[in-house]
Amino acid sequence: MVTDTLSPEMVGHAFAPITISWRAKDTMLYALGVGAKPGDELDFLYEGQRGLGPRVLPTYAVIPAMRAMGNIRQLVNLKLQRLLHGEQGFELLRPLPSETEITLESQVSEVWDKGKAGVIGVTALATDKDGPLFKSHSTLFYIGGGGFGGEPGPSTKEKNRPPERSPDLIIDYATQPEQGALYRLSGDRVALHIDPEFARNAGYDKPFMHGLCTYGFVGRAILNGLCDGDPARFISMTGRFADTVQFEDHIITKFWRSGMGEAILQAEDQNGNVVLSQARATYRS
Repeated sequence: MVTDTLSPEMVGHAFAPITISWRAKDTMLYALGVGAKPGDELDFLYEGQRGLGPRVLPTYAVIPAMRAMGNIRQLVNLKLQRLLHGEQGFELLRPLPSETEITLESQVSEVWDKGKAGVIGVTALATDKDGPLFKSHSTLFYIGGGGFGGEPGPSTKEKNRPPERSPDLIIDYATQPEQGALYRLSGDRVALHIDPEFARNAGYDKPFMHGLCTYGFVGRAILNGLCDGDPARFISMTGRFADTVQFEDHIITKFWRSGMGEAILQAEDQNGNVVLSQARATYRS
């Protein structure tokens, strides 16, 4: 039964498995949508160079993972204009194939009462014919959805906080005017990111980039900065969405190595506004 209120009793609810498939053209289109360029990233845009199909950007995992988030509507009637994507994380259990069919199993992992807002999280496991492929964790921040008497949840203020020293590595990627038009073709066709009138009616001056498009740019920075462009070395990524990115902005990812195969990171625009915070990556060094 669908309700209008979040409840702690939703935690542990398992959704029916979903079957999802993708082909090489889907992964190549996604790579274009998150800014991949011919040259060093040609293998992600072209199926012919290695004769094995294109390589797949690790952050493509969030595209099918978002289907798990959509399951929440089976439990609660969420108003789209009051939803914010809070955190996103995933772990690759092996490199993503360019063509496959997965079964996505998901469940509600947490429900927190923040007073004026509520938070609901979903974890998911994707499996294909060769076994487990990736895990994901996503949270939604529901403005006006708190006050239902639940626990506030753990404090995350110090989570993945950058150290007070200069970054070990900085990677700067420029976004393009057409970034939203390209990215939406991978499945997230919310009008907010392309339609000026819709954006104004929603209270924004103009359309802006999808949060997960920003996430994909940061994922490329991790792949190229820490993994030498090799998806087999990329293990996991997590981060909290902190601010919007405008088309033609730069996304500047700063890295602080925190251990063997681990790094804390933070993404900013060219004005120093933090757009992805409390972020962390793990990789095979």
